Amino acid sequence: MLAKTKTYRPTDKEPFMNERQRDYFRARLLSWREEILKEARETLLHLQEENQNHPDLADRASSETDRAIELRARDRQRKLISKIDEALTRIDDGTYGYCEETGEPIALRRLEARPIATLSVEAQERHEQRERIYRDD
Repeated sequence: MLAKTKTYRPTDKEPFMNERQRDYFRARLLSWREEILKEARETLLHLQEENQNHPDLADRASSETDRAIELRARDRQRKLISKIDEALTRIDDGTYGYCEETGEPIALRRLEARPIATLSVEAQERHEQRERIYRDD
């Protein structure tokens, strides 16, 4: 099944979110999730190896800064894994690919670019516009 998924690309010429499209996006999401987890394991190993005392104050400060940046990046990726898991759940329950706000299909190009998208481009733009208005108040 994965071999077929690697060469397949969803198109607007087929029924939206048919089984083949769902399988395609499931495989993409699972692959993305595994890649993130692999990077997290590598970061953990790196941080464990790096966990040494630096006699030089500048080296220690640099190391601590690097560590803080890595940990912030991993926290963002942890949140991303949560969104990937939510997208996988939506695939299973049949709501994947449909805008949470309007119920309309999300464009395949948008899902290709952002497989965890929950809003159509139009709904996302409205959401961001409201966010800017409230932020400016």
